[in-house]
Amino acid sequence: MKNVLTSLGAAALTLCVSPSAWAAEAATTAASGDAPALGGIRIEFFLFGLTLLGVALFHHKTLQVAVSGMVAIGLYKTFFIDGFSIGHQFAHEWSILTNLFGLLVGFALLAEFFKESKIPELLPRYLPDDWKGGFVLLALVWVLSSFLDNIAAAMIGGTVAGVVFRKKVHIGFLAAIVAASNAGGAWSVVGDTTTTMMWIGGKSPADVFHAILPSAVALLSFGIIAAKQQDKYQRIQKDATSSVKIDGVYVFIVALILAFAIAMNTAATKFGWDLPAAAIGVWAAILLGAMMRKPAWHEVPGAVRGSIFLLSLVMCASMMPVEELPAASWQTAFGLGFVSAVFDNIPLTALALKQGGYDWGGLAYAVGFGGSMIWFGSSAGVALSNMYSEAKSVGQWLKHGWHVTLAYIIGFIVFLLTLGWHPHEVQ
Repeated sequence: MKNVLTSLGAAALTLCVSPSAWAAEAATTAASGDAPALGGIRIEFFLFGLTLLGVALFHHKTLQVAVSGMVAIGLYKTFFIDGFSIGHQFAHEWSILTNLFGLLVGFALLAEFFKESKIPELLPRYLPDDWKGGFVLLALVWVLSSFLDNIAAAMIGGTVAGVVFRKKVHIGFLAAIVAASNAGGAWSVVGDTTTTMMWIGGKSPADVFHAILPSAVALLSFGIIAAKQQDKYQRIQKDATSSVKIDGVYVFIVALILAFAIAMNTAATKFGWDLPAAAIGVWAAILLGAMMRKPAWHEVPGAVRGSIFLLSLVMCASMMPVEELPAASWQTAFGLGFVSAVFDNIPLTALALKQGGYDWGGLAYAVGFGGSMIWFGSSAGVALSNMYSEAKSVGQWLKHGWHVTLAYIIGFIVFLLTLGWHPHEVQ
């Protein structure tokens, strides 16, 4: 136990004190030419760092900062990096970008359909009246995310929380909703984009399933603390309104959207379609549902702005010259969890799959759950912050959601001590 804690501390200290070492090592191959660098680190990393710093400091102008950063990096690489083409970059990323955009906007409408079904107003009858009600809600989000997209799980959780807590939701609890959705998706190949990428890359669902242990430990760790935070801030509504009547048509539309998303994503995985399949499924179901109930189109502009923000950061990350990662090990995976809070986990996962030699369950937990530590570290966090704008503050998120980082570390320790690190051979 002491050796594990010492090693974890050393890994975290290295990451926090010397992030330049990570960037320098990751850029070794890309920097072997004549690309401009400062202190051995490519200029792109500094531009991306400034973008992230701007997002953290100017949380009321996050969209403008993210788009400006993307444009600055794109222009820099166009004029100073031989062979770079912004058109080629967009062509390479179009499927992921389109899928994320369609899911983010589509699930904003899904959340409204779910709200209009009146199910959130009925839940207080079944949730405990004290802090345990908040914990049960987080556990439900965790379960939902294992077979739904974590974006949908987070937004459903946020919708229910807004009802049962009378729209007074603590930032620490919002961070916990995001963490629950990311933790729940980390052990299922249909629960998160990163695990789906592993599945597409030839990894068996069994190769990531054991991430359920650290994910469950993390849920217990942050969930109890966050539930008590919320209970102190605003206690759960004791009883549902007596006049609540479930609208079965809205329930059907919600089920239809989720079924279409899962079916299309499964088909794309099976047949190798290079299409934004999940988003196509979501919007096909929304248009069918519109024939029965009018969607909340007024939610679309806000969802679009939030989506453009996230996609701008994804594009920034995709333009980083990261052709290598440090040697595959549990220390590297542990560090990648922290990196995922600011650096999109999709390109990180792609690099790890190319490199090989990881325990895929351990990596799935790290890159999947790690993004919860900052609100823009995952698509679920961005989606939920569109519903609760007060969450768009890195300082407030870290101050009140500190238990998410603690839970990540605890979950990883338990994983190492019980299951151990069992890397797959490099193929």
